[in-house]
Amino acid sequence: MTTFPRSPRLLKGAIVGFDIFNPIASVIVFQYNPKGVTRQLQAQAVGEGGAQAEVLRLKGAPVETISFDKVDLDAADQLEKGEGTATSMGLYPQLSALEMLLYPKSALVIANTILLATGTIEVIPPTGPFTLFIWGIKRVLPVQITGFTINEQEFDPNLNPIRAEISGLNLRVLSYNDFPISHPGYYIFLAHQVVKETMATIGSLNNLSSVAGGDVNIF
Repeated sequence: MTTFPRSPRLLKGAIVGFDIFNPIASVIVFQYNPKGVTRQLQAQAVGEGGAQAEVLRLKGAPVETISFDKVDLDAADQLEKGEGTATSMGLYPQLSALEMLLYPKSALVIANTILLATGTIEVIPPTGPFTLFIWGIKRVLPVQITGFTINEQEFDPNLNPIRAEISGLNLRVLSYNDFPISHPGYYIFLAHQVVKETMATIGSLNNLSSVAGGDVNIF
C-alpha cells in the first residue's frame, strides 16, 4: 500500500535566533507542531482624553503576544535509529538552543566583567540574539521570548532528558515600533504587515460577495 502521492507536505514551525558570532547556534524546529497557538493583540490608540480629531489615530502597530499551551519533544525515534547525538546527549542540545535565546553571550559577560574590574563606570548590557518566529510562509515575525516552563519527563542512564514538555512559551512580537530603520527586523515586520493587508483585502472581497448574494462584480 503506497502513500497518496499528492498528500500535502507538513511544514514545521520554528524559532530561529541570529547571532553574528555563531549563526547556527539557536535553530529550534518544532518536532511536533503545537496543536494550538493563542494570539493576543492590543491596539496602540492615542487613548481617551485626546482631541476629537485624534480619536482614530494609532501610535503604531498593535502590541501582539503569541503563546503555546504545550510543545512536545521526544528523542524516542532518534534513539531507536541509534543517532549519535540523541544517544549521547538526548534532548539536551534542543533544550539548550531554546534556553540560549534568553541568555547574553558568555563572551560578552566576561568582557563586561573585565571592564568593571578595570574601573569602567558604565557597562552597556549585552543584547540577546535577533529572534524570528516562523509559522508558515505567511508568518515570519521578529519576536522576543518572555518566558517558558520546561518539564523534563524521562531520562537516559546518564540523566540526559529524552522526553520533555515545554509549556507557557510566550513570545512578544517586535514591530517597526521597536527597531531602528536600519535593523532588518524593521523590514521583516513591515513585510509581514503587507502580507496581512493583502490577506485582509482578499477576505473582504469574498465577504462582500457573500453579503451581496454571491452574484456581484467587484470590478
